[in-house]
Amino acid sequence: MTIKERLLAAIQGKPVDVLPFLPRLDIWYNANKFRGTLPDKYRHASLKEMLDDLGLGYHYVIPDYKDWEGPDRDEDIGLGHYRFHTKPFRLVFHNMKREIRKDEKGNFFIRYITPVGEVSTCYHYDQKMKESGLTLNVITEHALKGDDEKEYDTIAYIFENCEVIPDYTRYHQFMDEAVGDNGICTGYVAAWASPMHYIIQDLMDFETFCFERADRPEKIEELCTRLTPFFDRIFDAVLGSRAELMLCGCNFDRSITPPNIFAESITPFIRKQAEKAHAAGKFLATHPDGENAGLLEEYVKSGMDVADSICPAPMTKLTLKEVRTAFQNKITIWGGIPSICFLDSTMSEYEFEKYIDMTLKSIGTGRRMIMGIADTTPPDAKLERILKAAELIRAFGPVK
Repeated sequence: MTIKERLLAAIQGKPVDVLPFLPRLDIWYNANKFRGTLPDKYRHASLKEMLDDLGLGYHYVIPDYKDWEGPDRDEDIGLGHYRFHTKPFRLVFHNMKREIRKDEKGNFFIRYITPVGEVSTCYHYDQKMKESGLTLNVITEHALKGDDEKEYDTIAYIFENCEVIPDYTRYHQFMDEAVGDNGICTGYVAAWASPMHYIIQDLMDFETFCFERADRPEKIEELCTRLTPFFDRIFDAVLGSRAELMLCGCNFDRSITPPNIFAESITPFIRKQAEKAHAAGKFLATHPDGENAGLLEEYVKSGMDVADSICPAPMTKLTLKEVRTAFQNKITIWGGIPSICFLDSTMSEYEFEKYIDMTLKSIGTGRRMIMGIADTTPPDAKLERILKAAELIRAFGPVK
């Protein structure tokens, strides 16, 4: 079987000739390339060239958010929207203008001016973040500040006047030429799984959200209603691509997406997305890489097919066995090995091999399991340990 065939079989709970192992190495590669610390053999290699040589496969669930050229690439990061070449759609904002200012400290200030009001954002990306391999920015000033109810109408207006244009050329090219049979080229929808999740994650800081939800719940609900058509247009655009696996929703954690909010405002949206994906012969993934205690039942109810980057104890409260038991063989786990296992400063070689052995014993038959490093491979991880993990996982044998 090819790597892609193994992944698709694992997602469907079918037999696989060998337990899949597909670690995410983009941040590790970016950081070490920037620092000049890639292994000598790969000092001048691209990520694809290195992965092809190692036979590890191409992990492409989370995209490279900096994969874009042109002066307009950073315009809307403060609203949680990135431009990158493999995104299967483009956003065109109508009937508004931006005022953009940058400073020498890596801060980007954007003011959105519309006929119904103005909102401002600020996000940050500096040298230290680049050295660590990160491609995501940090939003330091959110569009919704809770100061003025007009902010809600302004945000709603911006996205009611936003055109979603399917754009598959670069995505399909990357799917065929870069990933091919060495992985699954996930179709990226959004980092948020519902309008409420979007508000929590990108439009408002969480403390303000808690106050606003208590003081002005009707404005929160009205905004969610007005954002829903935009959200549906994005999902439908990706649905029209050749994506076999679609990603919608990242960074769930019981502290910022608590079970009651998840059940009310996120689960129904994921379920709708899953139904659409399944009707089109596709699968749906989310990226729940945080503390998942109390949320697993909602994941099962949602109908999602893949929970990417599940991170078990000791980095979170739940063991991998507990997560698999809760999933009832209905959701494929991608991940399962905490990133700290690959750091000499955290685990000795003996402790590392013992942990991998314990993990493999805990997954039973290995059905609906794609082994990976959760959330991602840290920059200081040693390649030798990654390859050792691949060897130990390969020895697990076929999944029947």
